[in-house]
Amino acid sequence: MKTLLLLFFFILTVFASTLHLSISANPSRFNPILSTDKTSSDVAQWLFNGLIKYDKDANIIPDLAEHYYFVDDTTLIFELKQNVKWSDGTPFSARDVLFTYETIISPKIFTPYASGFMHIDHVKILNDFKIEVKYKYPYFKALEVWMMEILPEHKLKNETDLMTSKFNQNPLGTGPYTLTQFNISKDIVLEANLNYFIHKPNINQIIFHYLPDRSAEFLMLKSKKLDVGSLSPLQLERQIDEDFRKHYTIYEDIAHNYSYMGFNLKSEKFKDARVREALSLAIDRQELVDILYFGHGKVCTGPFLPGTGAFNEKVLAPKPNIEKAKALLKEAGYDENYPFEFELSTSANGSGSYSAQILQHQLKKAGVVMKLRIMEWQAFLNTVVLPRNFDAVLMGWSLGLKPDAYTIWHSESSRKGGFNFISYENSDVDRLIKEAEKVVDQEKFDLLYREIFAKIVADNPYLFLVIPNEITVVNKEITPVSTSIIGVMHNAIDWIK
Repeated sequence: MKTLLLLFFFILTVFASTLHLSISANPSRFNPILSTDKTSSDVAQWLFNGLIKYDKDANIIPDLAEHYYFVDDTTLIFELKQNVKWSDGTPFSARDVLFTYETIISPKIFTPYASGFMHIDHVKILNDFKIEVKYKYPYFKALEVWMMEILPEHKLKNETDLMTSKFNQNPLGTGPYTLTQFNISKDIVLEANLNYFIHKPNINQIIFHYLPDRSAEFLMLKSKKLDVGSLSPLQLERQIDEDFRKHYTIYEDIAHNYSYMGFNLKSEKFKDARVREALSLAIDRQELVDILYFGHGKVCTGPFLPGTGAFNEKVLAPKPNIEKAKALLKEAGYDENYPFEFELSTSANGSGSYSAQILQHQLKKAGVVMKLRIMEWQAFLNTVVLPRNFDAVLMGWSLGLKPDAYTIWHSESSRKGGFNFISYENSDVDRLIKEAEKVVDQEKFDLLYREIFAKIVADNPYLFLVIPNEITVVNKEITPVSTSIIGVMHNAIDWIK
């Protein structure tokens, strides 16, 4: 018996494997209904599941659900998988789905994701593994909102304040991995969930190495201590050698995100449309693409990405016009003796500080004095963005495959916890967003969204900057790896290293 045990542990040791990844900022919360930053989401996606998900080709397929179907235009039925367990061994059931819905819509919870659930009339448990979702009217994202990860009712039902719960840093999920180590500014460790309902992941452990700047990540890649990472265009073009290319496969595609400068529209200095237009005319977006990205990206012209029906190809980025920018500023009361001044806040993570310096130089040509405030990500999020304590911010949005303007652009989303933290308000845009929510015909929906696109851009609430290319490298020892519209890690539980 002792020999068998020793053999068992020897086999575990030999075949145990670790996937080395990186994060550049501290996560805020691993609770999926509260986390709004990319780092938290990058980790939480391994810990939780939604009822449905996208496959590699962006088709909607069941996840925690076994089947789903519409009874009519407003009634959706989910039949749930019966072999799912939370990582503590407790069976998953319809009660968890109802609990998650009721938590998201609770007035005690401040989450921007509540906007997708406000169109629901009720969620009803039909039996332990069957849920009825009744919408108030046909809703264009009736299915997609249920990609929201589900929370454990048995673990959280007695929580008095989920916003500050210890669960947010020590979560319990149904996902392929469980969190076993987390400390601020330290590596994060996940272990394979032995009871994962699809199958135990082939790779036993994931370590997210905390690397707060891209140069640190690049050094780890060059020393072959990371299995998956990202390259900047400069690194791709100038700083990798043949040995690097032998070790990593390089994948490049347009990213599902864009960068922008957003104005605090509650501030008197940005209420004047002439000022916002002047700033837009004073910057050279193509120069940002060329300098920062070595051409590995494209100019962003508006709030929805190319390749979606919502993208309005008739709206073009303005060409730089310093003289017109100066004239508009003069009309607004600013000149050489009284220049327009403001502070731009951004995170030190990623390319934010470099972008800010280029923008500062460009705006100076129009007589604009832009001061920079560059901070660590969590400090930036908690002291600048969330309390809306800024003149302007330089940030980026990651966007889903289904455009949804409500969470960022509707005036109702400027409330606490909403993503409309610049306080943008346009009654026509509000009306069109609400109208589109009830349109299930894709062609009509796209027409409305292209109109929304044009109206938002005309208001200059943001200066839309760059859509970068995503350059991902993967250790060639890992198989099977394939490209996908949702990224190379779509089948990571099947990876073997």
